[in-house]
Amino acid sequence: MKRIAIDMDEVMADTAGAHLEWYNRDFNDNLLITDLHGTTLSQLRPQLKKEIDRCFDNEVFFRELKVIEHSQEVIRELSQFYEIYITTAAMEVPASFKAKYEWLLEHFSFLNNMNFVFCGNKSVIHADYLIDDNVKQLERFRGQGILYDAPHNIHKTGYVRVHNWGEVRDYFMDKERQTDDLNVEKDG
Repeated sequence: MKRIAIDMDEVMADTAGAHLEWYNRDFNDNLLITDLHGTTLSQLRPQLKKEIDRCFDNEVFFRELKVIEHSQEVIRELSQFYEIYITTAAMEVPASFKAKYEWLLEHFSFLNNMNFVFCGNKSVIHADYLIDDNVKQLERFRGQGILYDAPHNIHKTGYVRVHNWGEVRDYFMDKERQTDDLNVEKDG
């Protein structure tokens, strides 16, 4: 069975939306998600970087993230044909470990929790595919990288890009790809 590694933040969990809501509330601003096209909140307001990033030190922030629309049903469907690993760069935000683990158990209970990987550099992940919003992680990955569309990466090119979970489903459930994957397994 082929393996798909899937990032959490901005792929399964709406981190940017939550971060923007938190920022607007606490700093009495009215930024929109479109204001983040091609950038991040910290890059947009560099004078507040320390304060903006402080919310990541609070595990409640990660525990209450909204699930990105259709991710649950598509990942459930894919898990019938592919081995699924959730790979999150939690080493960058140590306060997120417990909250991310609990979030996954709550929202993706159908997945094997032994396939939850908390790491930093995803080049250590042995999978055929990696769905991630972070180009840095895709550059290091040895398999097929798939860039999940996010405000901060809209100007990045050179990757297979998916804009939503419907496109993820189409990419992986394509009968030709499944047939090719099965033939490789039989020949291998």
